[in-house]
Amino acid sequence: MNDSVARVNLPGLILLNQSAGGLRLRHSNIHAAQSGNYLSSFKGRGMEFDETRPYTPGDDARNMDWRVTARTGKAHTKLYREERERPVFLSVDARAAMFFATRGVFKYVQAARLAALTAWSAEHHGDRIGGQVFTEEGGVELKPEHGRRSVLHLLQKLVDAEPSAGHRATDGLDQALARLVHHARPGSLVFVFSDFRGLGKTGEFSLMRLRRHCDVALVFLYDPLESQLPASGRYRFAHAGSELSLDASPAATKLHTDRFALRRDSIAQIARQYRMRFIPCQTTDDPLQVLRESLRIAHTKR
Repeated sequence: MNDSVARVNLPGLILLNQSAGGLRLRHSNIHAAQSGNYLSSFKGRGMEFDETRPYTPGDDARNMDWRVTARTGKAHTKLYREERERPVFLSVDARAAMFFATRGVFKYVQAARLAALTAWSAEHHGDRIGGQVFTEEGGVELKPEHGRRSVLHLLQKLVDAEPSAGHRATDGLDQALARLVHHARPGSLVFVFSDFRGLGKTGEFSLMRLRRHCDVALVFLYDPLESQLPASGRYRFAHAGSELSLDASPAATKLHTDRFALRRDSIAQIARQYRMRFIPCQTTDDPLQVLRESLRIAHTKR
């Protein structure tokens, strides 16, 4: 197997910098891909707390500073100023199930390339870049910072990631999303790159909390075999020295397809419900083209 299909390497992720210049993450009025075509407006800039002053008629009640109001006995409101840039936070699933593909590249390789393109685009536009790379056992979170060094730091973590052994394929996602809520600061643009296996009520609640203060995109990674089994027959698959036989009968094929559709549609439904962007991506897709189409941005050559 070609090593670039199964693993990511730092030179390859750095090279994606040349392709990322035409991506504009701040573009507003973006239609969600394959999730009901609702209109999602990603804020152009974040808002940062500036000061507290006495409340005056006409101030937005949602910006009341209740702590100062309680302490002084007089109504106060918070003032915000527009940030020059907004943090971009990239969460990448490195669990064992992501290291799989029957065509194209491993799901994890595709996720890493999508994350690298997004990070380079953010760096081109002066945004701070932070991230999270997680496995079944835990992960690492990187505080958003400016510049090329912050991108390279994230890319190195993507290269170093190794799935944990001895865990179920569904472990780790809910815990990673709970940590993400605490690490992604309000006003961030957050991308989650995952196959979303094992997403439970706890993880959905974390996404809901995250969406209250951030703009969120769910990038759903999958292999063509996960969505559709081959024609009826018996097939053998090999991985890491072991073999698996599959009887692709019509009944088994339908059950497999239905289960995948249920998982995909449940993620899309969560995105619709909480006004997040849903971006499906196969292991055979061109990652740059996926981002271009999801952002509805015409590519311009640098």
